[in-house]
Order: sequence, then structure tokens, then C-alpha cells
Amino acid sequence: MHSVTAALRSLSLAGRRSLSTSAPRWEQAAAEAVASTSTWTPQTQRTGVLARKLGMTALWQEGIRVPVTVLHLDDVQVVSSNAYPATSTTPAHHSVVLGCSPRKAKTTNNSLLGQFRKAGVEPKMRVVEFPVTSDAVVPPGTTISAAHFVPGQHVDVQAASIGKGFQGVMKRHNFRGLRATHGTSISHRSHGSTGQHQDPGRVFPGKKMAGRMGGKLVTTQNLLVHRIDTLHNVIYIKGAVPGAPGSFVRVVDAIKKVGWKAGAREKRGLGLENGEVLEGIKGFPMPVGDVELAKGLPREIEAGRKVVVKASK
Repeated sequence: MHSVTAALRSLSLAGRRSLSTSAPRWEQAAAEAVASTSTWTPQTQRTGVLARKLGMTALWQEGIRVPVTVLHLDDVQVVSSNAYPATSTTPAHHSVVLGCSPRKAKTTNNSLLGQFRKAGVEPKMRVVEFPVTSDAVVPPGTTISAAHFVPGQHVDVQAASIGKGFQGVMKRHNFRGLRATHGTSISHRSHGSTGQHQDPGRVFPGKKMAGRMGGKLVTTQNLLVHRIDTLHNVIYIKGAVPGAPGSFVRVVDAIKKVGWKAGAREKRGLGLENGEVLEGIKGFPMPVGDVELAKGLPREIEAGRKVVVKASK
């Protein structure tokens, strides 16, 4: 908790970076035209964000302790917007490439450095591509803020789990182990037999055995956005998020509790009387929640409060 507090304090002291872009005029104008006319629908797939995990802490809401994970959107900017034509195996689709956390130009390879210069953004430590629908294309150079997500919505978070090194089967696979006495010697924590007899005469692939644990890509679905901080560009996610403190995580709108649920509500005609796409949510920023949107919002917005973030048109 102390490390999270120190990280937030350092964010408050950091200077704000200005937005600059040198993207082609026609490309930017086309994206802005789509952005000005688009409205979120259950079929819309917005871009996700790339954030850095600061750690975990706890917040209090009306006397109830809420454990949260703090995610920082560290200068997240759009590097490029791509449109892919249809092929014999894949339909036509769009994508948005985001960069997170500035880095020195001298430590960036020339191929990436050219992309950053074309978009007019600083070199980034991590670059990730997100698939989007045609109504959610974002112009290069756009800076994404924490206002991209609405408190009360659910998100899917993906990151590499914490590596634990080489572990035995009792820790890695929750095996019971062998007996402590009555003839068992040396092999108390072993897995026991791994095969059969001469037929098949081999160990089947996928057999649970000792090995390297952690360090794999993990997706946690349907986590609640408890609070956003538009000043420090911080998102508070209720519960645990995979990854070590300081690692990069991907955050996207939840497939099940945003897209599928909103589509089911639309088919049943729910929320039409008050314009809610989900319970308590009027809509989502389209095509993205940028820094300009964040300037007109309160510093902190929490789920369950009277303040509601409306969709931008």
C-alpha cells in the first residue's frame, strides 16, 4: 500500500505532456469525421488501453472496504490507425496501435522510431495493437485518458502472470503428495507415477509434472471499474489484476458484461425509457476518452455515485 501511495505522489509531481501530431491531414480528417458522427452500440468494439500496474490498495465506500488494483495510463497515445482489406480467409477489419510509457529515442530501433515520428508522439516502451470496429477508429496522436472507461462498467484485463520459477507439483498443480511415513522415503512431495507399462511406453503430452510456474499470459474477465482519477490518469479496478507491480497490462471493455449484456438488453427493450445501454450507464465515450473529455469531468468519479459519465457525441 505504501508503494502505491508513493507512486501516486510521484504522478502528482510529474509534468503534463502536450499533445502534438504530424499525421497526414487526410487520415486525421477521416478519423475525426468518423469520431464526430459515431455513437456506441452493443456491436461497437472500442480500442483498449495499455496501462502500468502500480499495485494494490483499499478504498472505503460508505463503510465498506473495497480492495482495488491501481492502473496508471502513462502517456498512452495512438501511434497509428490501420485498415486491412478483406482476404480469402479474413474479412476487412480495422485496428488501433497504442504506445505506453515514454522512452529515450536513442534506445529505440529505427523502424519503431519512424512510426513514432510519423504520428508525432514520443517513443514508447511498449506498443500494442487493438482490433476495433470502423466506428471506433482513433486518429494518430490522440492521448487517451482514464475517462475512456466509465465507473461501474466491467473490463477484461490481460497481463503476464508473476513468474515463480521452477516449482514442484504440490505448489504448481496442488497435488497432495505421497505419504509421510510407512515406507515413503525421500519422495514425500513427488508426483508419483507418470506413465503406464510397455504399452504405450511413453508419457502423454500435458501430464502434470514439476516445471516452470507463472510468467504466462493470463486474462481476468469481468472486473469492475470502481473509480477513475482524471487528474493523475489512474483507474481503480476492483479485485486483483494479473501481473507484477510495474508491468504492462491490457484493459478492454468486457466482452460478456458489456457487449453481450448490452446486446441482450437491447433485444429485450430494456433501458429505452431512460437511455441506458447498461444498468446505471448512459453510454461510453466514442471513439475514445481523450484528455479533452477528461478536462470537463470531476477529478475523481466513483461507481455508485450520482455523477454519471455520458457518452460524447
